[in-house]
Amino acid sequence: TITGNFASVIHGLNANHLTDQVIERSKRMILDTLGVGLLGTSTEVCHKVTRYSKIYSSDLSSTIWGHLDFRLPPLYAAFVNGVAVHSMDFDDTWHPATHPSGAVLPAVIALSEAFPQKKKISGLDLLLAFNVGIEVQGRLLRFSSEARNIPKRY
Repeated sequence: TITGNFASVIHGLNANHLTDQVIERSKRMILDTLGVGLLGTSTEVCHKVTRYSKIYSSDLSSTIWGHLDFRLPPLYAAFVNGVAVHSMDFDDTWHPATHPSGAVLPAVIALSEAFPQKKKISGLDLLLAFNVGIEVQGRLLRFSSEARNIPKRY
C-alpha cells in the first residue's frame, strides 16, 4: 500500500543516508530557521502565544527561543517557537508555498531537549530527525490532491 511504502521508507532512514550535501544544506536550513525564529520572538503574535502558553507546565520542559529563563512542555515550546518562525514569513520555502523547516525544527529541538540527560541525542541524530521530518512533509505534499502542480524534484 502507499501508506506501508511510506512508513517503510521513513522507518528505514538512518544517519548513513545523510550525504555531505544533505548535511550542509540541513545546517544552512537550521541556521536560517533559528535566525528567523529569534527575530520572530519580537512579534506581537509570538508575544500572544507566549502569554497564552504560560498556563501550561510539565516535568518535561523545552526552551522558548530568545527567553533563557522561560521553558514550556515540549508541545507548547514547539508551538511558540514555530509561531516565532512563521510570524516573520522569511523561512525557507518550496513549491507550492510551504515552509518546511519552520514546522519541523521547533518540534525536533523541543523533543530533543525533553530527553533525559543520559539519553541525549547527538547532533547527527538531530540532523537525521530534521531530515526525516522534511522528508515526511515533502512526501505528504506529493500525496496531496491540493498540490497538483508540484515539481518532480524538491
